[in-house]
Amino acid sequence: MGGARSSYAKLRHRAYLVLEGGPAHGKLGEAIEIFIVVLIIANVVAFTLQSVPSIREPYWFDLEAFEVFSVAVFTLEYIARLWVAIENPLIRSHGRWKGRLRAALTPTMVIDFFAVAPVYFTVFFPYLDLRFLRMVRLFRLLKIARYSPALSTLGRVLAAERRALYGTFLLLICATVFAAAVMHAVEGSVQPDKFGTIPSAMWWAITTLTTVGYGDEVPITFWGRVVAGFTMVMGLGVLALPVGIVANGFMTSIHQREFVVTFGMLARVPLFKDFDAKLLSEVMSVLRSQSVAKGTIIAVKGAPAHAMYFIISGEVEAEVARRPVRFGPGDFFGELALLHQTHRRATIVALTNCRLLALSAEDFTMLTRKHPPLRGHIERAAEAHLVRYEREGDIPAAEISAATERRFEIQEDV
Repeated sequence: MGGARSSYAKLRHRAYLVLEGGPAHGKLGEAIEIFIVVLIIANVVAFTLQSVPSIREPYWFDLEAFEVFSVAVFTLEYIARLWVAIENPLIRSHGRWKGRLRAALTPTMVIDFFAVAPVYFTVFFPYLDLRFLRMVRLFRLLKIARYSPALSTLGRVLAAERRALYGTFLLLICATVFAAAVMHAVEGSVQPDKFGTIPSAMWWAITTLTTVGYGDEVPITFWGRVVAGFTMVMGLGVLALPVGIVANGFMTSIHQREFVVTFGMLARVPLFKDFDAKLLSEVMSVLRSQSVAKGTIIAVKGAPAHAMYFIISGEVEAEVARRPVRFGPGDFFGELALLHQTHRRATIVALTNCRLLALSAEDFTMLTRKHPPLRGHIERAAEAHLVRYEREGDIPAAEISAATERRFEIQEDV
């Protein structure tokens, strides 16, 4: 019985790594991710083509068959993600069922649910408006956000700047009401059918503020045109605000990533403290910043080692045999796998949003060959770390090598 449970847990853990790890888990995870992305795009294309009578009528059977196939795949994906959700340390801490419920309420899982729900609604509630349910199928396009770093970044920027964006929205509403009220006062008696009331004048106001200007409602008096001119200029300023806020959010994110890769920071790392400025400059030039969202799988057990990582902020967990090991700001891990050219012996998951510096295997090899003392320093640091843990008896060396880490000090200027 215990063996069956162990096999079941191993199968679930492997499925979790394949689904959530993606390319980090190797060719299988990468193949599944590519297949899902292609299927999402194909669904959007099929949805669009269904609106063309010359295509829908002769190929209706093929389109319906493809729809059934897509729903089956997306349903299995949704169920599988719920099944493996408790392998995520952030979800597992809430228990088996409560954790899965929390996972189901995450934005990406909600999108996955609505990507297939309309089809089942039509089966159990045939009297519902099919046109609306077909429109909900466009949620499948949003599924691609799970695999797109750019869309994920946009979502984080919008969430971070939500207060400022809410303020600009209120400003737009105020400008619309003000412009409509003034136009009603100067044009209402001349064009009562268009500007006779403030609500009817608000259509003109919003199209003018957004600089669309359909031309279906235009002022004909001198003062009406003066008000229209001021409204156009005001609209340029109001609409420029949210664009600037979002653009500034992206620039801030980029600035934060560049800030961590500085000469001053590397000079304070004990591993590099005895090296000259030339070597530090070389290291700084090859380090790559990496922002990792909470719950992201950074490294997968058994996968080839492509990089070693320095943790600048946040916390990660290495899933080793006896008990999980947590790393925080100042830790680095993955150097043993690069030193000995072995595969990862542990899965490492981000417990919080993290900022990492990654040194790729190619750059690591280049630097250690060009500067042998650097390799020696890293080897001595890894050996000292293993000796310390063996002496304390917490974790055996074989398991520590799965996610070897060493603390370095980060002293940021205030």
